[in-house]
Amino acid sequence: MQQVYLAVDIGGSSGRVVGGEFDGQKVRLEEVYRFENGGSAANERMYWDMLKQWDHIVTGLSAATEKYGERIISLGLDTWGVDFGLLGKNDELISNPFHYRDPQLDGILEWGFERVSREEIFAQTGLQFMEINSLFQLLALQRRESPILDFAEHMLMIPDLFNWLLTGEKANEFTNATTTQLLNPKTGEWAIGLMEKFGLPERILGNIALPGTKLGKLRSSVAKEIGHADIEVVLPGTHDTASAVMAVPSVQPLSNQPNWCYISSGTWSLMGVEVADPIINERCLELNFTNEGGVGGSVRVLKNITGLWIVQQCRQAWNEEGQEYSWAELVNLAAASKPLQSFIDPDHSSFGNPGSMPQVIGQFCSATGQIVPETPGEIVRCALESLALKYHSVLGMLESLTGGAIEIVHIVGGGTQNKLLCQMTADACQRQVVAGPMEATATGNLLVQLIANGAVANIAEARQIVTNSFTVDTYTPDTAYDWSEAAERFAGIVG
Repeated sequence: MQQVYLAVDIGGSSGRVVGGEFDGQKVRLEEVYRFENGGSAANERMYWDMLKQWDHIVTGLSAATEKYGERIISLGLDTWGVDFGLLGKNDELISNPFHYRDPQLDGILEWGFERVSREEIFAQTGLQFMEINSLFQLLALQRRESPILDFAEHMLMIPDLFNWLLTGEKANEFTNATTTQLLNPKTGEWAIGLMEKFGLPERILGNIALPGTKLGKLRSSVAKEIGHADIEVVLPGTHDTASAVMAVPSVQPLSNQPNWCYISSGTWSLMGVEVADPIINERCLELNFTNEGGVGGSVRVLKNITGLWIVQQCRQAWNEEGQEYSWAELVNLAAASKPLQSFIDPDHSSFGNPGSMPQVIGQFCSATGQIVPETPGEIVRCALESLALKYHSVLGMLESLTGGAIEIVHIVGGGTQNKLLCQMTADACQRQVVAGPMEATATGNLLVQLIANGAVANIAEARQIVTNSFTVDTYTPDTAYDWSEAAERFAGIVG
């Protein structure tokens, strides 16, 4: 009977527990439990329902124990970045963690730059500037004089918080810590001087732990509840993008001039390169790229792009109106619509938390003097083509930062199921696109556990397992439409 490793993978819209069996050459994944996730609005704030998520984790682990029993060796947990919980004295959770779409973040970048310049923050952290970054979430609490900071003793990122609930051990995992804009990527240590300049309590920053660290066994209360006392908790790249990139089936050794880039495609699209050293210079600051930690000492130089969130919100709006479409139906409608008519900037602030996404898309196209898409197919095509053109733009930026040619675009994650978007990406970027694996985050999570437990020697061997285990789809550029002209129009629209 093969040993089993569990990946608890929680994203912004859903979470699941995945079991992975390894036969020495391949991994076989099976989803054991899935649950819906999302923000909860209350008192004009947006929170994550921490206890509800915890109940789902325990339920999922119980289901896995019932299925696999004593074959389970370890588990690793990953989530999104930037959000955190604060513990007070005696390890009391002070409040539910705030959601990165909470309105308290409106205008916080400018408020922060009045006190410490953009250039100084970037020099110390190498991170792109987004209102959702943990630094600016802390500043938002400070700006509205929230008492939460006064009582805080520990800041734990969302996966750190769950790992503490699982084991009783408090640790700040490295890859997620690099999303905070509070960590120096050159030293791998917290940017304490930056905390001091902002008057933020440095006491809340704890010990940094690397992927592959074994935190220990489950708390006795958790072990009793799920019916398994001998599961080791191992830190993967707890930032889901770090785990997803770990599962890219590339054979090129780590370098500062990679010939491939990745897109971790889901609600967000994270597009970047995996390099040996951080890129912290004026050009990187100008382009607003980020240096985030990866597995095995790598650095992920990337840009966050609003991804399939836009299509997800369109589908939700139509469903609420009584027009229920499956994902396949929407893709088919988009494929049948006229190409390259209108474009949006996926990262425009109006798409962040709209009342009606289809309506906002129409308003954007009208305001920019374009044909307004009317039907669901036209609207989805507009969104997907705009996303592909955004990838084209970011690809050029990546090549300027690394100084080398990028020949292959690897797409991993749920977006690989959208074959229309994958082909559009190949067409817009004029590059070969390799799509897969779909279950990249859970796979990368499991691979780190295999390395930590001695079942696999290193990252190169782990990536070979990805190639052994999953089929990928390859897309080559189609010249049927003039994507070069479309890219020029898109550049003029997004500025």
